[in-house]
Amino acid sequence: MSDKVRAQHLARKAMLYVRQSSAYQVSHNLESQKLQYAMQDRLHQLGWNEIEVIDEDLGRSAAGTQTRTGFERMVAEVCLGHVGAVAAREVSRFARNSREWQQLVEVCRVVDTVLVDQETVYSPRQSNDRLLLGLKGSLNEYELDLLRQRSLEARRENASCRHGPRNHGVRVRSAVRRARVHADVGVPSSEAEWCASRTVCH
Repeated sequence: MSDKVRAQHLARKAMLYVRQSSAYQVSHNLESQKLQYAMQDRLHQLGWNEIEVIDEDLGRSAAGTQTRTGFERMVAEVCLGHVGAVAAREVSRFARNSREWQQLVEVCRVVDTVLVDQETVYSPRQSNDRLLLGLKGSLNEYELDLLRQRSLEARRENASCRHGPRNHGVRVRSAVRRARVHADVGVPSSEAEWCASRTVCH
């Protein structure tokens, strides 16, 4: 048992938050669901007997763009002082935007509720843990922004390639003609082929 888990925490229930970001993950990433539900065993080992599982947000993103009734209910229960611990396999399951993450951490600090993941128990009333939780929240948000940027770049690249084939035959013939001209004036064949390939969208 962690020394951060006290009698006043165990006297209240623990809430386990289970979430996946999309319907595709819910249908296909069943191993992740299994591991998240298995966090009940960790809470039992830490001393909790009463554990409530919140999983109505399965298939909903934590980016702050969707209403999450499960998350809102959990925060409300914490505010009422009914909860000794909120748990998730990874803390990023709780929130991937600063507003909701900071709200959860601050409420837990005020009512003395600990946060639990697969490795650590965090007490927001301890300055070191509060700092660590703040860093984790910032990293979670940064990771989400990075994934969004990569997704946008991939869509743009795919769109440019989809538009390319309309003139694909013309561009290829033109490229071949330029390659032949390069060959006629003494450019090595490998460089001529390179010039042709640069004009075709792969």
